Amino acid sequence: MTEQRITSRKNPLLQQVKKLLSSKKAREEAGLFAADGTKLLQEAVRYYPGLDTVILSDGVEAPVPDGVHVIRVPGDVMASLSPMESPQGALFLCRLPERKAFVPRQGMLLLDGIQDPGNLGTILRTADALEVPVALLEGCADPYSHKVVRASMGAVFRTGVVQAGWEEVKAACAGAGIAVGVTALSSRAKDLRQADLRKMAVVIGSEGQGVRKEILDSAGMELIIPMNPRCESLNAAVAAAIVMWQMKR
Repeated sequence: MTEQRITSRKNPLLQQVKKLLSSKKAREEAGLFAADGTKLLQEAVRYYPGLDTVILSDGVEAPVPDGVHVIRVPGDVMASLSPMESPQGALFLCRLPERKAFVPRQGMLLLDGIQDPGNLGTILRTADALEVPVALLEGCADPYSHKVVRASMGAVFRTGVVQAGWEEVKAACAGAGIAVGVTALSSRAKDLRQADLRKMAVVIGSEGQGVRKEILDSAGMELIIPMNPRCESLNAAVAAAIVMWQMKR
């Protein structure tokens, strides 16, 4: 393994890293995304074939596969790059994967407009742990932003992220005979404990607006998580975890 040393914060590669950390457009144009942290780097090395470049602070060691470009930088340069308050001394770039086709499956989760990176990453992490397939519908946060990657604890490296439009998903589920249920706070909603979620695809809506009306109007069943009536709603990641747990029962 060969290393290149960079000491200037104005180096073009390091400037690109900063753009990749902050801009979805920059990630799409470059075909790369950036992540930070030694633990996540270990996950990428183990599971993700698209690891491209690793940037390490002086004194930080990490196993890096042959063929991956390694950059060594001083600690102050790493601090200027890393989005973390206490940098672990490792940043890395990965190639964006090819878009995966949507395949309808029973017992899967559909995410509609989950915009909070922490929530999205947590849902992906939980889905990976419970082996629940997930698809991201329109309006979700970029799964390859560094905040989502970090919150997923490497789930984006271990499982391919599927993104699809609602019309495509609706048609595919109908063709496969898979009923679509939506979580909703309505008088029509059925206690999810009384539904067989193992055979359904269930939509979790956005943090502020819930499931879009066009999805509510075409879904086969509305579902509700029973809770204390004085509580208005649950955090989207918590609601998703409850739905997925019920799917696996």
